[in-house]
Amino acid sequence: MKTLAIEIPEEILCELKIPKQRWRVELRKELALQLYRENLLSLGNARRLAGMTKIDFHNLLGERHIPRHYDLEDYETDLENLEKWEGTR
Repeated sequence: MKTLAIEIPEEILCELKIPKQRWRVELRKELALQLYRENLLSLGNARRLAGMTKIDFHNLLGERHIPRHYDLEDYETDLENLEKWEGTR
């Protein structure tokens, strides 16, 4: 898997109100939250970028008051998939 490294000057990192040992983890979360907030990244990919479980990422979205991108079409698709799944059991 290819990755992208972003260079952030250390003097900027030192201004973070985050302990140095948590920089990587917290910055990945912040990037994931912002990209999801702006609808630039799906929920699944945002939570993977953040390195979190679905439940933990949903909780983080709630803590930050970030609305889920879930509309009527998504709901109807979920209902159809649920009906198909129940029919195969």
